[in-house]
This record gives sequence, structure tokens and C-alpha cells, in this order.
Amino acid sequence: TGESKSKYNCLSEKGGVENNGFVQNEAFEDKETDTSSQEEMPKTCSILVDPVAVEETVLKPYAGMPKEVLLQFSSQARYRVTREILFWLIIAASVALVGATIAIIALSPKCLDWWQASPIYQIYPRSFKDSDMDGNGDLKGIQEKLDHITYLNIKTIWITSFFKSPLKDLGYGAEDFYDIDPIFGSMRDFENLIAAIHDKGLKVIMDLIPNHTSDKHWWFQLSRNRTGKYTDYYIWQDCVQAAGSVIPPNNWVSVFGNSSWQFDEVRQQCYFHQFGKEQPDLNFRSPDVRQEIHDIIKFWLGKGVDGFSFGTVKFLLEATHLRDEPPVNKSQNGVMYTITAYSQLHHDYTTTQVGLHDIIRSFRHTMNEFSREPGRYRFMGSHDDEKEDIEATMMYYGTPFIQEADFPFNFNLINMKNLSGNSIFEAVDLWMRNMPAGKWPNWAVGSPNAARLSTRIGYEFADVMNMLLLTLPGTPVTYYGEEIGMENIASENVSEEHATLAEKSPMQWNGEVNAGFTEGNSSWLPVHFNYRSINVEVVVFAPCSAKQ
Repeated sequence: TGESKSKYNCLSEKGGVENNGFVQNEAFEDKETDTSSQEEMPKTCSILVDPVAVEETVLKPYAGMPKEVLLQFSSQARYRVTREILFWLIIAASVALVGATIAIIALSPKCLDWWQASPIYQIYPRSFKDSDMDGNGDLKGIQEKLDHITYLNIKTIWITSFFKSPLKDLGYGAEDFYDIDPIFGSMRDFENLIAAIHDKGLKVIMDLIPNHTSDKHWWFQLSRNRTGKYTDYYIWQDCVQAAGSVIPPNNWVSVFGNSSWQFDEVRQQCYFHQFGKEQPDLNFRSPDVRQEIHDIIKFWLGKGVDGFSFGTVKFLLEATHLRDEPPVNKSQNGVMYTITAYSQLHHDYTTTQVGLHDIIRSFRHTMNEFSREPGRYRFMGSHDDEKEDIEATMMYYGTPFIQEADFPFNFNLINMKNLSGNSIFEAVDLWMRNMPAGKWPNWAVGSPNAARLSTRIGYEFADVMNMLLLTLPGTPVTYYGEEIGMENIASENVSEEHATLAEKSPMQWNGEVNAGFTEGNSSWLPVHFNYRSINVEVVVFAPCSAKQ
């Protein structure tokens, strides 16, 4: 500008030298060094500089700035709002990503465990396979037939009770919880069976009935003699004796009928039994009894068992007040001797008492101690058929925070009175609608305590029900022989002693004598007369051979 030119011209007028760029001016250098020849100093000239222009010049960045200049710019805020927005966006995105990851892990279904991945095959050992020709199935017999189970692509075997027992009520009244009944073999046979099962990649669960023992059990023998802590191992009450008969403490009736109180001559008191008089109920209000059951669980888990089915658990506790249970027919109220059948009473004081589920949770806790090893989760099922109370059944799943059974066994398909599409839908819907969220269903069409599938619905429909069993969500539970359509043996072929065992006839392996169940002269129960046409070789293997 004109003003700038006048300012810089002042230098020329006063003897100043203009230096353009970085080129050294030799004349100026000479003049500057030869100061002795100058007589007077040049007069100064004031230069007017615009402060705004200088500030703009200093603060304006340029390429190749040295470090010292760059640091001046770094201490001054630039794009402050933009940087803060980006910072908080990154934080929010990180939090959202972590939250989404946790939600996906929590909500996504976990991988199926072994008890969910295949059907459970229930075996009544006395009727599966006889290995020593005595007419009774045994543990070695099960081991001999493991290939049949693996051929069916079954991964879990459920063996019903094989404890040492007088074999009353299918052997569920144990005489010794730590030993094998000789009719089934020895502890070495059991250990070999467990090893063989695991070698084939299978799992095994076993029955445990903690509610009662046999009256031959040494606990009961000590209790009836009032020996130490065993005095209160069972439920004892004083009875009134009059005219040679015993008047029980109340009107409670056993599952098998008649009074659930039995007088003991040794102790001179009555003991309580929910089932047969040979099966006295344990007193689960005793801490010593509860500890005994936990020790039994640990013993068998230590032997390699992969899980338990706990049966009759709803009977573990009874009311301590011993009041009469209300009769179904109110006209019988107060008339004790007219009530002899289990169905005649509402069992408000002898089933599902307060504290029952605390005991079941303690079983779960003990089993979890053996589930810490990867791949060795221990399954727990409960086995109580609450036909009339689905809500009571669902309680055995536990709560969202406290686990009990992995599932209570489901017998809705067995309990159907009439087979139809609607009845099947209702049976399935009843379970699925009431099952707690996140729990696992199961379905059974056969059981040692119910007529065989083919007998109930007809042989022609057995395959349809088996197919349904395999297509429903959850774990299928099948009973030995249902895969080939076995039927109940006729009542005329069963002695009075075995009248309730028609669904437990020997497994029909082939068309040979005794259906291949035993090489002995006879079997403990007769085989079904149709064994030549309905057996494993014909039904399972023959169709496969024909296809090949």
C-alpha cells in the first residue's frame, strides 16, 4: 500500500540499506564494519506497524513450521466442540458394543448339554438281558447289549433301582444303599459297566429313592432298638392298643391302601410308611438322615454315575401336627376306619410340605460339587407324577435364581385317557404353557409303572407315537422294548405274585427260546407269546438288511 511504501522509503532517505530476501549485501557489510570512518550516526526513523497485521502474520500456520512454532499452536483450542462430540460418540459406541455383546451372550441359547442332545433309554435291569442263565437280567447283560443302544443313537441310559433289597415294590426299598443286589451282580460288575458305557461315549443315570428304606436296613434295626442317633431316623409315634388291635395316631393312608402306620413289637410304637409296611419312611427332619442321603449321592457320583432320578420326593416330609387328612367324601369325616384307599383323602399333610424344596435344592448343591470338571455335568431329574397339579410339578424346576431338577419327568403322554389329536395337543400344551421360561421340557411314552405303549394305544400306532416323541421339543424318554412295539404280557401268564409286572416282561431280542433273553431254562417272568414276530432282530435289523 501507499502507506507502507512511505514507511520503507524512510530507510532509504536516512541512509538505510534495503535487503531483499536472504542475499547478503556486501556494501552494507563493508559500511557496517567500517564504523570508524563515519562521522555521525544515521538518524532513526519511526516505522508505523499495524498490530493486527502482525498478529495475523504470527498466528497463521504454514507448512514446514519448526517444532517451537508448532507447539504454540498445540496449546490453543481448535475444533473443540467437534473433538468433544467425537470423543463422547466413541465412548457411547464402546458402551453400546459391550452391552450388545453381554445381551447376545445372555439371551442366545447355549449349546445343548448331554442330557438334552439325545433320548434317554430307561432299563429295568431284571428284564433286559440275563448273562448268567439264572433267568434274571443283570448288569453284565446290560453291558453285553450296549451296541443295541448305540445303534439307536441313544446317548443316555437310565437304570432303575439295583440296590441290595428284598425286592419289594420293584426293589425301591433299599436294604443297603452302598451295595448291589446279588441278583444283578457285584460292585465290580457295576464298575465295569460304567467303564464300558463311558468308553462308548454314553452317559448313565440311576434311580435313588430317598424317602424310605427296607425294614431290613440296619438303620431301621438300630432305630427300633433306640440306639443312639438312629433312634429318630424314622417316624415313630405312640399307638393305642385296645382289645388286641392297634389304633393308629390318625387317618393317614398309604399309597397301597390301609393305614400308613404299622406297630413294631420291638419298640412298642408305630412307624410311618407311605408305601408298603416293609418300607418305613425316613425322618427327613433329622439332620443326620439328610447327611446320610448326601453321603450316598457322593458315593455313587464318585463311582462315575452321571446323574440321578430322585423318586417319590413329594413324600419326603409330613406335617408334624399329625392331624387327620380331609376326606374327599365329606360324609366320611371323622370316621377313620371307613377310609382305606389312598384316593379317599386329600393328602394335604403327607405330600409337598413346607421345606421340601429346600431339601431338593440341597441335593442339587451336592451334585454341583461333582459338576465342576469340564464335560462332567451331573444331571438331576425328579420323578413324581403330579397328575392333577401341574403347578406343583413345575416347582421342581426351581426358580430363575435357584436351580433344582434339570427337569421333572413328564408323563402327560402316558396319562392320556383317550388317544386323539386334541388330547395329544392338550398334553403337550399343558406342559409348555406352564413350564418356567428358559427351562427344558421332556416327554415319555413308556414307564415301568404304566402299561406298555402298544397295549395302551395299539401296535399300529406305536411308531406314530415314537415319531412324535422324537419331534417334540426337549428330551425324549423311552422305555426298553418300546422301540420294537413290545406289549404287556397277558394276565393269565403272570402269577399272583407278579400280577403288577405285566409291563416288565423280558426284552425280546430274537425268535429263539425265551426270546434270546436268557440261555437258561426259564426267565423270571414269561416272555410275550408274540416274541417270534416282534423282536429286535426282526423289527430293527431285518428292515435295514432288506434295504441293503
